[in-house]
Amino acid sequence: EVQLQASGGGLVQTGGSLRLSCAASGFTLDDYKIGWFRQAPGKEREGVSCISKNGITYYDDSVKGRFTISSDNAKNTAYLQMNNLKPEDTAVYTCAASRWGWNSGCTYYYGVAYWGKGTLVTVSS
Repeated sequence: EVQLQASGGGLVQTGGSLRLSCAASGFTLDDYKIGWFRQAPGKEREGVSCISKNGITYYDDSVKGRFTISSDNAKNTAYLQMNNLKPEDTAVYTCAASRWGWNSGCTYYYGVAYWGKGTLVTVSS
């Protein structure tokens, strides 16, 4: 069974850090391009960061310099390191894996994509 599971969310103060994990099962995550998304209360889902088919990593302007995507192929897991968190980062974060990558705005994926369940990040002021 194909599954993606995001975890690592929680409550953190402004300026703090969290590392979200995206564990894959039933497929090899390294064969796919990861994307991270978030949805704040009352807002539409937005792309935080994603990787194109050519391996280029895109970051939303709001998180550039603070968030970093990485992965551990041995663990079949991707990560989103979030530093210097702000209250406006509060949202449910979801990971997704696209077979052929994402466009530069993380709004479109190529080929099949798997989506995981989200994890809540709350940043207190």
